[in-house]
This record gives sequence, C-alpha cells and structure tokens, in this order.
Amino acid sequence: MLTVETSLKEAMASIEGSVAVALVDYTSGMALGMLGGGKDLDLTVAAAGNTDVIRAKVRTMEMLGLKDDIEDVLITLGSQYHLLRLIRGRGGNGLFLYLILDKGRANLAMARHQLRRIEAELEL
Repeated sequence: MLTVETSLKEAMASIEGSVAVALVDYTSGMALGMLGGGKDLDLTVAAAGNTDVIRAKVRTMEMLGLKDDIEDVLITLGSQYHLLRLIRGRGGNGLFLYLILDKGRANLAMARHQLRRIEAELEL
C-alpha cells in the first residue's frame, strides 16, 4: 500500500509526460496533496475548479438515474490531458486523483492504466 505522498511521487515518476498530480477532496475542493505545477499552473486553483466538474457529473448521473460509477473523466486541451480518477472504497469516497499530462509526451492509455494501479495501491 502507498501513502498519499508516495502515490503522488509514483505518478510523477512512472507516468510518462506527467506535469502535475494531486489528490483532491471534491466535497470541499481542497487538495490533500500535490506535486508539480509551477508558475504557469496553479495546481490549487486547478484542483478546486475540477471539483465542479466531478460534482456536475455526479449530479447529472443522479438526475438520469444512472446506477453506475465514474471511473475517470478526461479533459483534452490543445497541449495537455487532464485526467480525473475517482477513488473507490477504502475511505476514498469524495476523493479523486487529478493528473495533468503533456499531450506531446504522454501515452494516454498507459497513463490511465498506471493511474488505476496507483489508485488501487493508495492507502487512505
């Protein structure tokens, strides 16, 4: 099992093209841990803003009566992928991993696979 800090470091090290990663509580909008970002990317603001994306999707699924779980949400920008992976069970309700990838260096399928593995090993 991986701690939050170790999980974030693992994501940055093992996922090709990683720019930043955070563990976010979408009930409060607060990041519980962050790595990466920089002067051109305020990860705190990005994490808080993406909580609205998750909340909206959860509400929409409820209104539609969909009895399914969200695995991840992908936002494709011109130069980046933003991948939001919801945490399942083990006290992770209301949390998601937020990974920002450089589109030119990332392999999206491998990034999703690696993030799924990291999520499964994350100890909360």
